[in-house]
Amino acid sequence: MRTAPSGRGLRAERLTLGYGGDPVVRDLDLEIAEGEFAAIVGPNGCGKSTLLKALGRVLRPASGRVLLHGRDIRAQRAKAVARQLALLPQNPAVPEGITVRALAARGRYPHHTLLRQWSPDDEAAIGEALELTGLTDRADVSVDALSGGQRQRAWAAMVLAQRTGTVLLDEPTTFLDIAHQYDLLELFADLHRRGRTVVAVLHDLAQAARFAGRLIVMDSGRVVADGAPGEVLTAELVRRVFGLACDVIPDPRTGTPLVIPHERRR
Repeated sequence: MRTAPSGRGLRAERLTLGYGGDPVVRDLDLEIAEGEFAAIVGPNGCGKSTLLKALGRVLRPASGRVLLHGRDIRAQRAKAVARQLALLPQNPAVPEGITVRALAARGRYPHHTLLRQWSPDDEAAIGEALELTGLTDRADVSVDALSGGQRQRAWAAMVLAQRTGTVLLDEPTTFLDIAHQYDLLELFADLHRRGRTVVAVLHDLAQAARFAGRLIVMDSGRVVADGAPGEVLTAELVRRVFGLACDVIPDPRTGTPLVIPHERRR
């Protein structure tokens, strides 16, 4: 089992998580070092999105704690956390009538104080975020009028405008066609190369292996494998965790693991 080096970053200690019934995640330890790109993968209902919510200070643990740069994340003010960490959740609710630019601008609110309100830095951050997500020409359009894929990119623009050192992504490619899936993942991979910490919940194993330097595989609320994609992603693991018989071969372009499912008969 791989453990990231101690130091700055995110750390879960004996974390138990749930929604009032039986725990979804129980007694989990995990450390993500500053500067990593880690992908959390696993079958539906395994607890990966629940874990990400706790790492992002959205879900309060039943027990255990999350540390952000060595400090309990629940002991820090929400605005202070939002200056360090941004979360792109699944299916976020869109405020009625809000434009793409106004949604992106919400990413700048954690940086405002009574003495520091709107500034040229905010305008620059929003402009850059809209350009990177390909939404500059849609900036003044209502988010309600966008396609599902465009709407997902608008939320990504808000996260980018936040300009945090750590970015958490919960299934960020939902609703995107395959070209825009790769565009968005390459965008976050580029942010990682510039020094950001990126943690993404992903369903596509090939995409996770291609973009992330570390795979964290979950099943039934626990981590069952953790390490470099080439070491972790094997045909035996896919069969055991996902119930899918397959071959795992090197991607002809990147050399990263590529899952080739066997024919499934009734």
